[in-house]
Amino acid sequence: MYTLKKSLGQHFLKDEQVCMQIIEVLQENPFRNLLEVGPGGGALTKYLLKIPGIDFKAVELDEEKIKFLENNYPAIKNKIIHRSFLEMEKPFNDSFTIIGNFPYNISTQILFKTLDWRPDVECVIGMFQKEVAQRVVATEGSKVYGVSSVLIQAFFETAYLFEVDENCFNPPPKVKSAVIRIWPKQQPISMRSEKHLFMLVKAAFNQRRKTLRNAVKHLFEPGILADELFNKRAEQLSVAEFGKLTFSMR
Repeated sequence: MYTLKKSLGQHFLKDEQVCMQIIEVLQENPFRNLLEVGPGGGALTKYLLKIPGIDFKAVELDEEKIKFLENNYPAIKNKIIHRSFLEMEKPFNDSFTIIGNFPYNISTQILFKTLDWRPDVECVIGMFQKEVAQRVVATEGSKVYGVSSVLIQAFFETAYLFEVDENCFNPPPKVKSAVIRIWPKQQPISMRSEKHLFMLVKAAFNQRRKTLRNAVKHLFEPGILADELFNKRAEQLSVAEFGKLTFSMR
């Protein structure tokens, strides 16, 4: 067996019905290369290894889990990358799909790493803390709409698939979970540059209680700030409106 390590945010999926739901969602769209993030005890891995005609790899930081997987699922040998997902190189030369019951302590960082790889990422299906999942798919006007909502949706379509009860995990986390899917937009929103978008969005939500005029005044000339749009707060602007605003930045 293996031990569970809180330091790595390990809450392993044990509910077979939930595993099958995730596998069914994964197979709705064709793929040739698949990366599993954090296979852990192999709840999803045992099914992923049986998918025919694909190149499968898994990235796992915990050496104990790697030994467990290799002992229990011999087919995974030579398919495991022993690294942190956040520090690894791109796993395939061609486009690939990402799947995982993501460690909750780094799940937002995983999404932003995926942004870096987005020319080659065709789909991500992941288990997240419910609050993080809701934030990713939130639209303007929502209380949980924020930086990750805008920056992910600037480049990806998002779908909130289903929620998962705490008792489906070992050990049960103290939060509810949800599975979401993201996939590249056919056409990313119009923007001056990624650098300008990131700078604007982070500044706007860093002081989300203030009007845009006060939160981002250092990024615009005074004449631009006179526009009525700046009377709004960050959560009232759509993703496309953030992109459009970047063209007026200093």
